[in-house]
Amino acid sequence: MSRFLQVCVFCVSVAGCSLAPQTALPPPPVPASWPMGDAFLAQSEAALPAVSYTELFRDPRLLALIDAALADNRDLRIAYADLAAARAQVRVVRAGQFPSVGVGAGATASDEEGGSRFDISAGVSGFELDLFGRLRNATESERNRAFATEAVARTVRVALVAEIATTYATYAADRDLLAIARATADNARESVRLTRLRLEGGVAPRTDLARAEQVLAAAEQSIAEQTASLAQDVNALRLLVGRDIEPALLPASLAEIAGSYAPLPAGTDSRVLLRRPDVIEAEYRLRAANADIGAARARLFPTLSLTGLLGLASTALGDLVTGGAFSARAGADAAFTIFDAGGRRAGVEVTEAQRDAALAQYEGAIQTAFREVADALADQGTLGERARAAAANSAAAATEARLTEARYRAGVDNFLDNLVAQRSLFAARRQQVAVELAALANRATLYRVLGGDRAASPGS
Repeated sequence: MSRFLQVCVFCVSVAGCSLAPQTALPPPPVPASWPMGDAFLAQSEAALPAVSYTELFRDPRLLALIDAALADNRDLRIAYADLAAARAQVRVVRAGQFPSVGVGAGATASDEEGGSRFDISAGVSGFELDLFGRLRNATESERNRAFATEAVARTVRVALVAEIATTYATYAADRDLLAIARATADNARESVRLTRLRLEGGVAPRTDLARAEQVLAAAEQSIAEQTASLAQDVNALRLLVGRDIEPALLPASLAEIAGSYAPLPAGTDSRVLLRRPDVIEAEYRLRAANADIGAARARLFPTLSLTGLLGLASTALGDLVTGGAFSARAGADAAFTIFDAGGRRAGVEVTEAQRDAALAQYEGAIQTAFREVADALADQGTLGERARAAAANSAAAATEARLTEARYRAGVDNFLDNLVAQRSLFAARRQQVAVELAALANRATLYRVLGGDRAASPGS
């Protein structure tokens, strides 16, 4: 075997080396299953179900808003643009692994004997043999960062779907609260009218009328506040969707949409958290950090670059393709820094420290995810009982208010008892709406903290 072939075989064999450490993911630093106890429902599923938001949120109007948002939301567009840039950057870095070929042509003219000269050349300039994997590790690092950026886009997408579902339910709750405020105001106006008649008849004191007017003023203030809240809910939906919203797409009450939010079983195995986009993002950033270590280690070794040039030159254009016009040249350069005051070694230490930070961030992302899911499950486990208690309280308050008002009209009870009963009813109804809203918001939250659609990807 010739010396040239031996050198080529050596370069190819060495070029297969990589100085990057293997990425070994640690066991998830969380319990293997979700918390148990009075606050948690029994979980029967063994893994995160393969469901999409269309299976969880079944109201056609809500789905129309979500589909519009996936097309027009500006934050999502930014995330997709960042992803496109990251994918292109991978190709930019990867191009350094291949030789760059250039072509040139020229012509010169002279009054001296010999006339004109014509040149055509093609060459490879400064192609670095990736003997120790620096370029390949740089490409691998950039590729993993692109995967992390894709996970970021998925996180934005999942959060967007959950936020729209929550805001949609909030609008329905505010419609209910506005209806409660209006009903309370109507009842208060009747109390004011009745109390004024009793005052004019000398049966009731003036303080009763003042108290009745207080109840009416409070109800009218609540109407104004809920009207503003509804407008703000629409503004929030408009921003999330990225376009104007047809009034026909908005719900009239919580009762109208309560059955369209399906429950999402969380599963017993906490390893489903490894599918969360933010955890996937942290994993790929850890892999990128390991690849950076390989690239930094490779800088400790010499670099070898190849150059080559093929050309044609002739004093006559017609002779340009003859054998005597052809020329070729090749060369190789090796470079190695003998002393740099420890700069390259410090560069390796920087990447190793960054890897340690990426590992901690990966583990922290899992722990944060576990806490968010456990909190959502605790809410889910108690919301049923809270809803039953709120409904019972509201029914009891309505009965008390009705009986107290009848006794007041009959002159058995004073107006203060009636006032307290009306205020209790108003608060109980508002609390019931709050619990019903929390139940729907909890389902959207579980969708988000469990990672959304298992197969969801940007642009899907």
